[in-house]
Amino acid sequence: MHMTPDEFRHAGYRMVDWVASYMERLDEFPVLSTVQPGEVRAKLPPSPPEDGEPFEAVLADLEEVVLPGITHWQSPNFFAFFPANASGPAILGELASAGLGVQGMLWATSPAATELETHMMDWLAEMTGLPERFRSTGSGGGVIQDSASSATLIAVVAARERATDGHSNRTGARAGLVAYTSTQGHSSVEKAVRIAGLGSDHLRLVPVDEGHAMRPDALEARIRADRERGDVPTIVVATVGTTSSTAIDPIGQIADVCRHHGVWLHVDAAYAGTAAVCPEMRWILDGVDQADSYCFNPHKWMLTNFDCDAFYVADRAHLAQTLSILPEYLRNQATESGAVIDYRDWQIPLGRRFRALKLWFVIRHYGVEGIRAHVRRHIALADRFAAHVEAHPDFELAAPHPFGLVCFRHVGGDDVNRQILERVNASGLAYLTHTVLDDRYTLRLAIGSPATTERHVDQAWELVSAPRR
Repeated sequence: MHMTPDEFRHAGYRMVDWVASYMERLDEFPVLSTVQPGEVRAKLPPSPPEDGEPFEAVLADLEEVVLPGITHWQSPNFFAFFPANASGPAILGELASAGLGVQGMLWATSPAATELETHMMDWLAEMTGLPERFRSTGSGGGVIQDSASSATLIAVVAARERATDGHSNRTGARAGLVAYTSTQGHSSVEKAVRIAGLGSDHLRLVPVDEGHAMRPDALEARIRADRERGDVPTIVVATVGTTSSTAIDPIGQIADVCRHHGVWLHVDAAYAGTAAVCPEMRWILDGVDQADSYCFNPHKWMLTNFDCDAFYVADRAHLAQTLSILPEYLRNQATESGAVIDYRDWQIPLGRRFRALKLWFVIRHYGVEGIRAHVRRHIALADRFAAHVEAHPDFELAAPHPFGLVCFRHVGGDDVNRQILERVNASGLAYLTHTVLDDRYTLRLAIGSPATTERHVDQAWELVSAPRR
């Protein structure tokens, strides 16, 4: 039997209460799940139930089966990777989206889904100081993707089409199209060039400087060498806030190289882009006004739960020319009028969720100043942890820390740092990850949870700096 509205109302109250209770208990859980491989599946019945079960039974198993197998990304002691912070307004916006059940592939399939998204992208552009060329009021505009990985793939495909005057969509990607990113660029760049048909052998990893940022002179040299071989430089993916260390590539200088050679410039600011909501941090976007495309993830640091990537292009015509296929069953008067945006032409899949609702809920609840306060607090907490590192004779900072990430290491060497990481993570009281910078094992502490306070940061430092046994 279908769940009636009254049954849904009752179950919904219970579900919201469970989520609220979970949020209250976050500090109590070991951050990393302690289950062993196969342990969760072993608690599940081998076959699905023949008859429906009461919601209370499902909720009980959520607590007893699922929760032990969760690594608590929302924990105030979660300092791994980059944050994926959620918030009450975002969760409620997600609930509204699920309840409406919109499939927003065309403007006609739900005008509000499209127009609210266009407006939210313009709001975000205004909030973060993005140039006018990325606003929907001109030739550009923004769209919500699921992740920065998808944004990079779309940028690569659009750049491929521009470099081949549209021929690669018809006859396949020609040999010799080349992509560039730094040695610190995200792995999604290589995945994108594979999927787009350029191939991993045609991805050039450009050397970085002492601050782990791409060297424009090295990029220029790589592009010239490829041209001399008869290859076609196609796209450069620059990064604002690399995954390992939040290094910031010199976008303006890279843009000069790209403009000189006619190469598409995509800027990936997946984590760090949210910081530009603070006027004092907008220096990180110097040169972005010359990019062909740009993205950042509100689902990392802007209190909007996964998935939500804000992807912008300076000329939206490139997306439609690259990605649009219009079978008869999708034809409609609004589309043919040319007066509306159909976001199906701005992404890889046809179908799309109503993601703009949760973003709308978040911005309206917190306001721009509330989001700025959230970002500034995390930067201050990172500064606090970095001060602990600098004050200790056995530890050192491994990179600048303009955002919420601190890269650091014990001076005792790689094995000591590995032992520290294993000990901290095994404690259940904090979760950190590592990287390799300058060929040295390096610890990463990324602050991002809305619930993280000075107490949690100080506790993490105490765990890290505890005397070895």
